[in-house]
Amino acid sequence: MLMSTSRFKRAATLLTLAASLALAAPIVEARPGSSGGMGSRGSKTYTAPSATPTAPGAAAPIQRTQTQPGPAMGNPGMNPAAAQRPRFGGGFMAGLLGAGLLGALLGSGFLGGLGGIASFIGLLLQVGLLVLIVTFAVRWFRRRQAGPAPAAYARDSAGSGMNPGGMNPGGMNPGGMNPGGLNAGGMSPRGPGMGAAPVAVGKVAIGPGDFESFELALNDVQEAYGREDVARLRTLATPEMAGYFEEELRANEQRGVVNRISGVKLNQGDLSEAWSEGQTEYATVAMRYAITDVTVDRRTNAVVETGEPEAVELWTFVRQRGGRWLVSAIQQGR
Repeated sequence: MLMSTSRFKRAATLLTLAASLALAAPIVEARPGSSGGMGSRGSKTYTAPSATPTAPGAAAPIQRTQTQPGPAMGNPGMNPAAAQRPRFGGGFMAGLLGAGLLGALLGSGFLGGLGGIASFIGLLLQVGLLVLIVTFAVRWFRRRQAGPAPAAYARDSAGSGMNPGGMNPGGMNPGGMNPGGLNAGGMSPRGPGMGAAPVAVGKVAIGPGDFESFELALNDVQEAYGREDVARLRTLATPEMAGYFEEELRANEQRGVVNRISGVKLNQGDLSEAWSEGQTEYATVAMRYAITDVTVDRRTNAVVETGEPEAVELWTFVRQRGGRWLVSAIQQGR
């Protein structure tokens, strides 16, 4: 009797513990931009930011962006379409060579009727002749496709003194909230699939006032997102990023929940990259900050989800030279 009572109490305790775990709010990140990398980093959108002491691991790639990859993005100097295009004669020649060698081994040769050594020598002569014919055909097709170079493009190339076919990135200096942190870039395309002249990537000096703006933007964006203040978010971020924030808020509304954010405090931050593209300036900053991130039911105010108490992210800011910094991309640190 005592054994059964003890087993009953133990089972009841386990059921109670399981029920409490089931009812506990799951840990899910719901802060702005936590659903995945989003936004634009100009010509560096498809390039991982430089590591910093705050975010030493590789940043999550940008998954949602309105920036289309150009020929010089991702793999410098290589056209993705050209890389995937099969080369003329490759598979054809391999098939002929395999068939001929098989025939020679079986004693029939490439044309049939020849055997032994004579068959093998005939095979080599025929393969050599085919190689010459295919090589001539390939060169002829390439000359026809290439055509004369556009005059404007030739002038731009001569004037720049740089390789117009891809990027020519310079060194990056991942500082630690250092006003002297600079990023020297190279070349980037002005637009995807366009024959326009490339835009020079230059240096941008980031000072204490800029870092204050970044920290202030971190707090303002989180506060406006927690209040679901779309109008305020549009003044803090680019139209693209404001659109992503609005999509997340609309998804919360459809789920019947609201994301309450408070207690945002920057614990550590440093500069990953800073560069300019024409009159547009960019800065990517790694930030580790404390945050109280709770998702509650709109009707009952019951806690549905909770987020981690600390986050590590890389925020990219953009401005026109002399203007105000706006959030243009958010990536999760690793």
